[in-house]
Amino acid sequence: MTRVSTFGNYEATLANLMFAENRANEALKRVSTQKNATSLVGFGRQSETLTALKSTQSRIQGFMDTAKATGERLAAQDLSLNRVADGTADTRQAIADALAAGRLDGLMLELQGQFQVVQDGLNGRHQGRYLFAGGNVETIPVQAMTLAELSAAPSVAATFSNDTLKQSSRVNEAMTLETGYLADEVGSEVFQIFRELQDWHQTTPLTGAPSDATRDFLTDILKRLDTARENVTDMTARNGSMQNRVEAVIASQTEQKTALDEMLADKTDADMARAITDLQLSQIAIQVSAQVVNQLQQASLLNFLR
Repeated sequence: MTRVSTFGNYEATLANLMFAENRANEALKRVSTQKNATSLVGFGRQSETLTALKSTQSRIQGFMDTAKATGERLAAQDLSLNRVADGTADTRQAIADALAAGRLDGLMLELQGQFQVVQDGLNGRHQGRYLFAGGNVETIPVQAMTLAELSAAPSVAATFSNDTLKQSSRVNEAMTLETGYLADEVGSEVFQIFRELQDWHQTTPLTGAPSDATRDFLTDILKRLDTARENVTDMTARNGSMQNRVEAVIASQTEQKTALDEMLADKTDADMARAITDLQLSQIAIQVSAQVVNQLQQASLLNFLR
């Protein structure tokens, strides 16, 4: 004989209702987060694997951030180095044109302008910091602002305030690049030429028709300017080579990160079709359990005794 118990029926029905609500909550979390769980505890034995994958993912992302910052710095250096090279080339061109014309009028004014172009390149900045200052990134590396100030300095070296610390960047596990240049190594050669031009002008003004001595002096200066420009161009080429290497590293790291993202997604992303189905079924189960509870409220033993 089946024993009829209101308390027992309530207990069984409420248990079913709570179970259905728990299933609905779990399914709703999967639908809203699109993940199988919201913490490592929810992944059980897979948690160690997920921790290792996420650690690798974070390490690669850190290297990617460093590589991108390095690439941006190298791009800024490329602009500044080209400015120095252009100023050097234009200085040579101005002298060559003056010699070809047989008149030096206005040459020093042109040279002053080109000196400021070179100086501006050496004082180039990236994100508010001086590119060629070494470790003294807050201190302007070239102090001389005019040819007169350059000539008045004790030496060319005295016009530079950079230290000897070059920028280095670790872009992956096995590659650390020395990406920095120093203002004195980039600009000393051309600054020495500018200084000699200013010193010559102070004793033998570079105006009017050039004398034989002045012509010989300027002809020698042309050769030295060619060498100085070639040296700066070589630095620019090395800078560009490093840019290419950094871009290749970023491309490789992007591929690695994409592969890791896919592996993590396979293990953590929820099957949305199944999650939505589970949510719908659990909602139906809740409705059924609620109806049973409602029917129990209306039930009485008197109905069975009649």
